[in-house]
Amino acid sequence: MLPDFNRLKVFYHIYKLNSIVAAANQLHLSQPAVSQQLQKLEAELKFPLFIRLHKKLVPTAAGERLFKLVEPFVDKLQDEIPHIRQPLDQPSGLLRIGAPREFGKEYLPTFCSSFREQYPDVTFNLNFEESAPLLNMVREGSLDYALVDVFFNQGEFLGNANIFSIDPLIKEELILVCSQNYYQKEICGDYSFRNLVKKNFITDEDEHKILLQWFKHHFRKTAENLNIVMTLDSHEALVSGIKLGMGLGIASAHLVWKEVQQGEVIPITTARENMVNMISLVQLQDKVPTLTEKTFRDFMIAGMQKTEVLERFQCTSS
Repeated sequence: MLPDFNRLKVFYHIYKLNSIVAAANQLHLSQPAVSQQLQKLEAELKFPLFIRLHKKLVPTAAGERLFKLVEPFVDKLQDEIPHIRQPLDQPSGLLRIGAPREFGKEYLPTFCSSFREQYPDVTFNLNFEESAPLLNMVREGSLDYALVDVFFNQGEFLGNANIFSIDPLIKEELILVCSQNYYQKEICGDYSFRNLVKKNFITDEDEHKILLQWFKHHFRKTAENLNIVMTLDSHEALVSGIKLGMGLGIASAHLVWKEVQQGEVIPITTARENMVNMISLVQLQDKVPTLTEKTFRDFMIAGMQKTEVLERFQCTSS
């Protein structure tokens, strides 16, 4: 049998304040009422929680152990109660959102800031991860939404896709680029398969399957034994390596938009259209979204369709 929660609350305040009198004042109860609740809790648990020494309370080993169990629960409860009390007529409370690392860092803080200007009672917990972990977190209920990149084939990362509600958000073009200097030395307008496969490459993937897919997509040929001179785990570091002239690399078009516009990096194009990821907004299909979740979903979808955002995603189309 669990002990009475009201008595645990009284115990928490007595321990925290080290005083029955102070606890009584905090709880707006009489001192005898607080003492009685403590005595009943000790009788219920069948062990003493404090030793009374000269009007001082000294926690017993059992009291210290009980407090370690009770304290995180009470503290967490006090922090979360304001978020649970959500008004029915306007967005409020905590939104937990996940996204791919580079996409999330680039866009989510801006969207969240703009959203809070309209709805200041909303707070955010953002998690930047790869698609598979994000989908697991949505499945387990630790994320309200996840932005995921569905690479190449619709649904490749989704596993049991029928448990998710999927809203396509925007197409993310994947382009092969190099620095201006590397282009002038090694490419010079020769976009042929024979020329490109001989060049140096850098990648932000543990495997170079995206590079292989790029060649397969554009030339319908398999590129073997590519000379990968550096592998990184960061898109930002990859772009730095490309700008330094280390070789060719696959980049998300919208993340090198400024560099392309300024001529710092040069896209390698062919007669075929660029490869794409589909960035989608995912949540559990059977979950009834809150007003806050629905409002942010609509806000995010509308925001991604703004001209200044779309032109970054289509920076090689003009």
